[in-house]
This record gives sequence, structure tokens and C-alpha cells, in this order.
Amino acid sequence: MNEPRPAPAHAPMTQFAVAGDELLVGGIPLTRLAARAGGTPFFAYDRALLDARVRELRTALPASVELHYAIKANPMPALVQHLTPQLDGLDVASAGELAVALNAGCPPRDISFAGPGKSRTELEQAVAAGVLVNVESLREVRELAEISARHGWPARVAVRVNPDFELKSSGMRMGGGAKQFGVDAEAVPQLLAEIGTLGLAFEGFHIFAGSQSLRAEAIVEAQRLSFELALRLAQSAPCAPRLINLGGGFGIPYFPGDTRLDVAPVGANLQTLSDEAARRLPGARLALELGRYLVGEAGIYVCRVVDRKVSRDRTFLICDGGLNHHLAASGNFGQVLRKNFPVAIGNRMNAPAGEPVSVVGPLCTPLDLLADRMPLPEAGPGDFVVVFQSGAYGATASPQAFLGHPPPAELLV
Repeated sequence: MNEPRPAPAHAPMTQFAVAGDELLVGGIPLTRLAARAGGTPFFAYDRALLDARVRELRTALPASVELHYAIKANPMPALVQHLTPQLDGLDVASAGELAVALNAGCPPRDISFAGPGKSRTELEQAVAAGVLVNVESLREVRELAEISARHGWPARVAVRVNPDFELKSSGMRMGGGAKQFGVDAEAVPQLLAEIGTLGLAFEGFHIFAGSQSLRAEAIVEAQRLSFELALRLAQSAPCAPRLINLGGGFGIPYFPGDTRLDVAPVGANLQTLSDEAARRLPGARLALELGRYLVGEAGIYVCRVVDRKVSRDRTFLICDGGLNHHLAASGNFGQVLRKNFPVAIGNRMNAPAGEPVSVVGPLCTPLDLLADRMPLPEAGPGDFVVVFQSGAYGATASPQAFLGHPPPAELLV
């Protein structure tokens, strides 16, 4: 008779230290951090962990490959300002994010602006600032030409390409098939001809196949295909490309059974691509554009238990924050089948797990669920619930105004 297999566990969340029973963020015990925040709920991001992730990538990747941060993952101004001097560029997806990038001190030459629905005003702001616009339609190209002609400001452009492949095993597929993002690969030569005719300053290609992959071999394959696509498209370009943005796709472990990405094979492949670029596209730089991989594991979300409630055979910990602050942890931000993020009782880190409990927020909807039937140490009113892997797509990716509860604080420590 076959023995039942044990349920898969979350990857160990060992990036934060523990002192006594309390989790430490930036060396500060959780109780003290909550007092500093003025109470719960709040997000906290650890500077040292951000720095360590950048160092890890710099060690694993060739020095010739640029490292860019996609601000959409976490646009907290203090965090962006902290990361900017350590990176080679920032990618923005709105005029609001553009302001954050410029205010963080990033030189305009190192900022790129992507997004399928850039307004006329946003295009004008981007050209006035002197940043690179990743164009995603013929409409954008023609409006940029008119803006340049009217003001005398040269528009810098790269073409965002919707490739004819996708990143396998990705959490979110951003390329391949019919997509609102970028220009279909087969239509790019015609767009490049229009860019040349209109006299825009062409600089390169942006090819983003997908995100949140934990398989190095899938990322390696997507990067190789992206590079080969850029080589083909470069033959139709009005001038030699200066930048090939290969996107990102690096994932972090969120759910039971997830394993951490092995970056070493990706770095080795990028060295091969970099050497090939030096021969076949002299003068072109390769870049990676990463979001969650840079910041996701450096952050936590903290809420406080306000009630412990038993309903028939199920125990609930009812907290002062939920999906209104952390939509992703509730399972309503891209999950098809809901799975638990790693969760802990932050002031009982050494206590053994007890009966399964469900952690819910204060909202009047059954969707407000942070942990479903998860074995946790016994907890009650006043205890802190910690959701790990919360440095990316947290506060700004959530419906904070829903039901009128206060927004969470954000701390960089």
C-alpha cells in the first residue's frame, strides 16, 4: 500500500533574522517596528536585503549586461532612490512613475518608458524629459514625430516587440500570441521603416516574453530566442541598435513546492549572448529588466489580529488588514487556483505550529483571505501576522480605497 505523500512546504523564509520570538526587519524587532510605523497594518522593506540581491546579481551576471529596475514592482520613492545608484537604469510605465524615477536622481538617459496605452500628454512628458520611449504602436510613433517636430525635442525610441514565442512556465505571459503589449514581430520591419522616414532617434529593442519563472532553462531559452529575434529585426532598423532589453522573468518562491531560481545558468548564457553581441551587434548593450526579483523577498506585510473566531469546525484569525492592502496574497492578483503565500506569527516565531487556521482581513467579502487553513502557532488578539514575499506588487497593486479602511504605512529600514 502506497504511503500518502507529505504536502509540499514553502521554501524557507530565512532572509530575516529572529531574536527571541520576534522577527527582525533591518535589525529592528517587529513590536518596535510597529510602534515606529504608528501601528498596523504596514509594509516594511529591508535595505540590506535589497543590497544583497543586487550584489548577488552582479556576481552571477556578466559585467557587460546592464541591470534595470521595473518600478511597477514597487514604486515607493525611498526604495527607488535607494536602489537607483546601484543599478544601470529604471523602467517606468506611467508619468507618475516617471516623476518618481527623475526625483530619485536617475539620469534621463537611463530611464525607459513602456506601456501599451501611453497618452499624448505622457508621450510629451517623456520627450521633454529626454527618456527612451519603448513604442508599442504606429500611433505612438507618429505622435512622437509630431511632438519632436513641434518642439524641437528629439524623441528617443526603442521598439517593444511582441515576440512569436513566450516564456515557458511563467506566472504571467507578456509575449507570444495576441497581446496588447508591443508590436507583433512580423509587423516590426514596417514600423522601423516608419521610424526611419520620420527621423526619430532609434536606439534598440525591448523584448519581454513573460514573468515569474523559477526555471533557469526556460529563461535561458527565452533570452536566446529574444536575442536571435533582435538580430533579425536589426537588419530592418534605420541604424544599428544601441540597446537590446531582454526583459526579465526571474521568479521568486511564493507557494508550497516552489524552489528558488538558480541564476548561475542564466548568467552563463548571458555571457555567451554578450560575446555574440560584441561580434554581431558591435556597440549594442544588453540589459535585463527585473522587478519582483530585486525587491520581492526584501519586504513583508504586517497586520494585527483583532479577533479569534471559531465557525463550526474552522478557526479564523481576523486582522486589521487584508486584500485591500495585499491583493496578491489574497489570491486575486493573477492566481488561477488560490495558494497561500508564506505566513508567520511574527511575535511567535519559535512557537510550534498548531491547528490549521484561516487568516482573514476586516472586509465584508469572502475574498478577503490571507491564509487558508494554514498550520500556524496559536495566536489571538494583539499578535502580528506576517506575510513574506511582499516587497513587490503589494500596496500599489491593491484596492486600498475599498470599504474605506486606512492605507498601510510603508517603511524602508
